[in-house]
Order: sequence, then structure tokens, then C-alpha cells
Amino acid sequence: MGKMNSQVHPASFRDPSGFLFHRKEVLYRQVNHSYQKEYELLNSSGLYVELVDKGWLVRHSEVDVEPELPALAYKVLRPELVEFISYPYEWSFSQLKDAALRTLAIQKRALKNGMSLKDASAYNIQFRDARPVLIDTLSFEVYHPGKPWVAYRQFCQHFLAPLALMASRDVRLNQLLRVYMDGIPLDLASRLLPGRTRLNFGLSTHIHLHASFQSKHASSGANGSRESAGMSQPALEGLIESLRSVIHGLRWKPKGTEWGDYYAETSGHYSDAASRHKMEIIEAFLDQIAPHSAWDLGANTGLFSRAASRRGIPTVAFDIDPAAVEQDYLACKANKDTNLLPLVLDLTNPSPAIGWNNHERMSLLERAPVDVVLALALIHHLAIANNVPLSRLADFFRQAGRWLVIEFVPKEDSQVQVLLASREDIFPDYTQQGFEDAFKPYFDVHSSVPIIDTARTLYLMERRNF
Repeated sequence: MGKMNSQVHPASFRDPSGFLFHRKEVLYRQVNHSYQKEYELLNSSGLYVELVDKGWLVRHSEVDVEPELPALAYKVLRPELVEFISYPYEWSFSQLKDAALRTLAIQKRALKNGMSLKDASAYNIQFRDARPVLIDTLSFEVYHPGKPWVAYRQFCQHFLAPLALMASRDVRLNQLLRVYMDGIPLDLASRLLPGRTRLNFGLSTHIHLHASFQSKHASSGANGSRESAGMSQPALEGLIESLRSVIHGLRWKPKGTEWGDYYAETSGHYSDAASRHKMEIIEAFLDQIAPHSAWDLGANTGLFSRAASRRGIPTVAFDIDPAAVEQDYLACKANKDTNLLPLVLDLTNPSPAIGWNNHERMSLLERAPVDVVLALALIHHLAIANNVPLSRLADFFRQAGRWLVIEFVPKEDSQVQVLLASREDIFPDYTQQGFEDAFKPYFDVHSSVPIIDTARTLYLMERRNF
């Protein structure tokens, strides 16, 4: 989360109810006096305990710590930390869907306890052990009968619109969330969705008609959203159920868009003995260095990521292919995997720092370093398919983590031959010696082990101190 002595978190400044701040690398949340009534009801109603016990809300403890802004402060909390902060544009279809359904379930529970979510931001949800959890304790307000759900439009923009586009058009359209940080505008979603979605009652109501309502009232000075009208509690509960029903009905079946079927389609490149040997080498490296955190870059469906997560190492499994990440996440849910977070990431265009002053959402490397980076069957795609020099790859991995487990795939390998079949070989330095020379200024090599039945080699490297 960054190394700060005392500083308001750069993503926590929009809510007058309170904010996050760091002090000596510890994360705290200041609750302001303006939120005292809501905070006390959250606790006295039993809603906080109920949500925490279900694993739907992060636990916190009240601490006797000097507030960051004492004149405003009512309480200081120390929230339970989430191991890795991810963003909606890095989630698979089912991750975003589960986050949406969890948000609605929390809103339903809140209403039963006299409260309502005032925020329905996807950024308020994170994942622990393949389960979505709300991280913003200050998202609740007192519910007043007849008052509409003020977060309705935000929910539709952050969750329903991208899910509908992913399911009905193209799963990659969730990348629009990188451009529209407060969710995909409903008028844009309405224009992009196929005409047949107007025949779906839920999508017609919550996106197409909602967008028309916004457009109609935009010039009137109203907030341009259907939540501006009064709404009884039964009607509000009906709205929540309608949203739940339409989201539950959205489907996307993962298909091999790029590498989703990699292991099935390329199993001939590894004999059973080679696959077992590769896993044994990786496991031995992990046991040798005993890391506390891991990234698997180019993880595909997470086969080797689980070598780390099975050891209790919090592991983020990144891959460019939404189908592979979807399969990985669904497997995590089915098997109740712990310590594993699959995410979508294009290493040639990784998640940037975005938002106000480019500080609200962190870039990939701002969330580094980790103890160990796995880069297995990856660098030939970056070096040959994307023309990234080996020295630049070495520098990137140096920034990403202390230890590096990396697989060198030589030109004679069939996978590299496929890459070179449609282009000129302009890579004279792409040799094993060239690879070692490029990484030598940045890393010390502890081990290099050839994988049996292949021409590939696995390396264990440690970052040099600069």
C-alpha cells in the first residue's frame, strides 16, 4: 500500500464521512463526527456483526490512535487488510458478477436493519479467497422510508452496464472501466448493446429506459436518474430483486480467446514427465526461498500459481486472456481455493495509475514489490511477439519482486517457432547466453535447472541491491 509515515490515502478523499490514512505503514480509517449517527446505528442494529460474520464486510477494530484530522474525528478504526487491491477492469466476468450480487445482498441486509448503501461503487469490493467483500465501512446511511436508493445509478454504471456489455457484446468491454472510472455511462451502454436487449425487461428497464430518463432530465437541473423519485420500502426491495434477477441471468461462457485452452491444445509440448519435473522444480524453488507473497505473470488457468497458493502464499495469478482467468476463478470457487486471486492483465499495457491526479487507482508496479514473481513460458511472447528487449524485461521484473522464477524458452522450441513463422527473425540476442547476459546486471542466478524432455530451463534469480 506504499510506505508513508502519515498521509491520507490518495484514493480516500471524496467521502465527507471519513477517510483512510497511513501511519508508519499501518492503515487506519478516520470516522468523522458527521458520520457518528450512521456509525452507531451500523453497530447497534447488528448489521456490522452480521456482515462481518458472513465474510461480506471487512472487520475493523476501534483503536486509540491520534486522528489524522482531530477537529473532524469521531473514531479511528484499524481495518483488516486485504492482501492485494484489485480493480474491476482486472476482473473476469464472474468476478464482476459476484461482486454485483454481493453488493445487492448487502443492500438487502442493510434495509432489514434500517440502513441503506449510499455508495455502490465496484471499487468498494475486493476479493479474499475467491469471495467478494465490502471494504468501505462508511458506505451505509440511515434508511428513511419513502427515500429512493441513491446508489441506483452508480450500481447500474459500475456493475450492470459492463456485465451486460460483456455478456451481450464482447467480454473485453469491461476495459471501458479504465476510461470511465465512475462506471460506463448508461447512454453509451444503451447504444453499444444489441437491439435484442431491449426485449429483456430488466436490461430495458435498468439500462435503456434509465439512460433515456437521464437524457430527458439532464437539462432540467435534476440529477438525471430514476432514483430521484420517491419509493416505498417494498418498491425499493422490488428494485433490488429486479437487479438481482437480471444480473443473475447474464451469462458468458469462457472460450479460448487466446490462451484459454493453452494446456489442452499444447499438451504435446510437455510430456507427462516434463510437466511433473517442471512442477517439482518450481515447488523446490518456493520451498527454498519461502516467500510471503507471489505474482504469477502469464498464469493461464493457474496450474503453477497453485504451487504457491497451496503453500499458504498469497498469490495473484495474472493472464491476458479473459477466458483463462474466468476458468481460473471458477475453479477457485468450485475447489474453495485460498490464497489465490486470478486477474486479467496485459503486461504490454498494464493497469495504469488513474483518477484524480493519477493517484486514486494504483498502477501495477505501485502495488509491487512482491517476494517472488513467476514468469513461466512468458518471455518469448514478450520478447519476440511484442519486441520487448530482454534488458527491459529484466528491469521490469527487478521492480516487480525480490525473487524471480523464470523459464527460458529457446528458439528451437516449437512455441517460439510458431511465433517466428509469420515474421522475420530480428532477434539475434534471443539466446540462452543473451538472456543470462541481459538479466545479470539486475539479478544474481541461484539455480538453473533444465526441464527434462524439453530444451527449456528454469532459473531462480534474486534481485541485486542497487
